[in-house]
Amino acid sequence: MGTIYLDNQATTPLAPEVFDAMLPWLKDNFGNPHSPHVLGRQAAAAVEVAREQVAALLPRKGRVIFTGSATEAINLAFGSVRNMAPQGRDQIAIIDTEHAAVRDTALWYRTQGFETKLLPVDRQGLVKMEGLEAFFGPKTALVGAMLVNNEIGVIQPIEQIASLARKHGALMLCDAVQGFGRIDLPDQADLIALSGHKIYGPKGIGALWVRDGVDLPPLIHGGGQEQGVRSGTLSPALCVGLGMAAKICAERRDEDGLHIAALAAKARDLFSDWTVNGALDQRYPGNLNIRRDRLDVARLMSEVRGVAFSAGSACASGSGRPSHVLAALGLEPAQIKSSIRLGFGRYNEIEEVERAAHLINQAAESQLS
Repeated sequence: MGTIYLDNQATTPLAPEVFDAMLPWLKDNFGNPHSPHVLGRQAAAAVEVAREQVAALLPRKGRVIFTGSATEAINLAFGSVRNMAPQGRDQIAIIDTEHAAVRDTALWYRTQGFETKLLPVDRQGLVKMEGLEAFFGPKTALVGAMLVNNEIGVIQPIEQIASLARKHGALMLCDAVQGFGRIDLPDQADLIALSGHKIYGPKGIGALWVRDGVDLPPLIHGGGQEQGVRSGTLSPALCVGLGMAAKICAERRDEDGLHIAALAAKARDLFSDWTVNGALDQRYPGNLNIRRDRLDVARLMSEVRGVAFSAGSACASGSGRPSHVLAALGLEPAQIKSSIRLGFGRYNEIEEVERAAHLINQAAESQLS
């Protein structure tokens, strides 16, 4: 039997339809999309179709900028604060449980003269709104909040956060990597980042949606490609792949949602002896972060090699540091080391979840006995 893949928060398999759509642009249609001849114009047209497919899942009155990853999109979005600093707005706030791509970028801006505040969450992983409201003022430049947390699946009240930001003249950045194509996106956000390989698309491409009227300084200088903010030759194949993945997500959203909810419900039953980390209800069902006290997850992962899942103390960008997300919930180090994350996706089956639960529970019981 092959490996049971239950790590869809880390990455998703490439959809067959996406592979088929990309193949011609990897093989025969090799034109540079920035060239004026017919091959270049064909490639440029394919890029723009992909841009429209991605934009169809995003709010109106904005533009889509292709990037090399969601991390790059987030760094591009943060550049907006440099335009706001001369106006006296030099404060940044992000939720303490943000992905490292947001968290570390916000903390880097401290070294550039900005004040960065980490907004606390409660034991459910939800932002403490009173702390957020108290932060806003005339110096606030940007607030960052993840739509669906990558480690614990909690859904933050993004519309409420974006509404507060708008009321105080600040920008709102939403990391929608784990929610794009699955749940509704915030209409009032100003900047939305997404990634291809989280929605059954290719790795190596992401995008940033930018509300009309929001100014961004260039992140990559050079030939002025991609709307003057991200120089470099675009890959038509990657753009087409992301566009097709977004199109399929839109078409299959209800079907995928019901399927993943069924997988999650089965898993909750099979892991009833485990404790769920994060909110029980206000969460994306495809993410199940659970723990069993006294369990050594590092040992568990070495013993259950037939299942691909993540440790709850997931490393941030390969740094080896323990999970700041679980720590922010108030979990003790031993509890963090006893946590695992299961991520369900489009191509998983109930039988796989049952088999994986059997293997994990069997190894856990053996370890704890």
